[in-house]
Amino acid sequence: MKVIFLKDVKGQGKAGDVKEVSDGYAKNFLIKGDLAVPATSTSMKRLKVETDAKEAEEQEVIKECEKVKKELENKVLIFKVKTGEKDKVFGSISSKQISSELSDMGYDIEKKSIFLPEQLSSLGVHIVKIILHKKVILKLKIQLVRE
Repeated sequence: MKVIFLKDVKGQGKAGDVKEVSDGYAKNFLIKGDLAVPATSTSMKRLKVETDAKEAEEQEVIKECEKVKKELENKVLIFKVKTGEKDKVFGSISSKQISSELSDMGYDIEKKSIFLPEQLSSLGVHIVKIILHKKVILKLKIQLVRE
């Protein structure tokens, strides 16, 4: 029996997949548990409409992320830090601080999407990778200067 998965089922398929499974498995487990529906012409049309809508929404999100990337890629975030002897920085700049600074600028970027190549604990310019979307990656310049 051909079914359309409504939810991810480990080892079988992901939501939106159309697969051939045994009749008993389909009727007794997948359909009964609202994990899948039979692949009829009506349900196939509905799936196509839903996937087209998701794809359009995804393109809109990517377009927004590209816009943010263009705005930020030529900017440099400057952090004033306290230093000791030989310009040794006390502490380091974290992804939370970078996220907070971007938030103050009007960009809502979560700290978990900011990847630091190493600890930002020396004066100078550092490149930080920010994943705005799985298809849109921003390389932002962070500069640490003496306070």
